[in-house]
Amino acid sequence: MEFQTIALFTATVLPLICTPGPDMLFVASQALSAGTIAGLRATAGVCLGYMIHSALVACGVAAIIAASPLLFEGLRWLGIAYLIYLACRLIRSSLTPGILSIAAKSSSGQLKRGFLTALFNPKGMMIYIAILPQFMREGSNGALQAGILSAVFVCWCAVVYTLLSTAIGKAGHRSGFNDRRRRTIEASAGGLLIIAATFMAGH
Repeated sequence: MEFQTIALFTATVLPLICTPGPDMLFVASQALSAGTIAGLRATAGVCLGYMIHSALVACGVAAIIAASPLLFEGLRWLGIAYLIYLACRLIRSSLTPGILSIAAKSSSGQLKRGFLTALFNPKGMMIYIAILPQFMREGSNGALQAGILSAVFVCWCAVVYTLLSTAIGKAGHRSGFNDRRRRTIEASAGGLLIIAATFMAGH
């Protein structure tokens, strides 16, 4: 695959990655509520979720999902419900005093949650279904082209969300941490996920 094609694909998807959406808001919420490491785990989960999308594109399954509006809508609303569930957990935690037990609970499972968030993210689905195929050339190995472009997309996701997690985690560390602050940032993180769910519902 030509470098120009990869550069053009990067220029197309990078602004989409940097635009606040379910993935970015989820990673931010985890870094905000549990620190940099939690954000990095969420980032790894998001990247794993997009690797599944990559495999679906290579196998042609993404085309089947694109051709079935009912299936696509079902996956989209499943993702919305999942984000709302996570938001409710964070908000409920923010209403409960006790920093040690709640902080431990809120920082577990970021990898799995990030994976599911990316898997059911309609913005991510549309990148794979509608944008990525536009950069593939006929007459070449389709699976190989899809694999290269998918790897580019996942790598940029990793870079952007790692920087985001680090920035938010460092800001939180410098600000100090106590039970009142913990409850405030968990409520804020839950609010971010509600915004992400609203974003998904409106697209």
